[in-house]
Amino acid sequence: MPLKWMFQQVWPAQSLDLNPMENLWADIKNSVHEAKPRSTEELWNVVQLYWAAEPADRCKAVIETVVMQLNIIL
Repeated sequence: MPLKWMFQQVWPAQSLDLNPMENLWADIKNSVHEAKPRSTEELWNVVQLYWAAEPADRCKAVIETVVMQLNIIL
């Protein structure tokens, strides 16, 4: 099936399963929620600490999940 078909489809706007970055943003949001920063500086520190600690395995798992979802859809 050509890729052109995939890009012509109407996709749900809130399709987290198909956007790996959205899953990672959700992880950051959870980290920020747990840390409860009281200033912009604290918020920035929480986000930086998250990215510094984010293992490559988590990123790989998120991408693999998207690939599996696309295989199911297509």
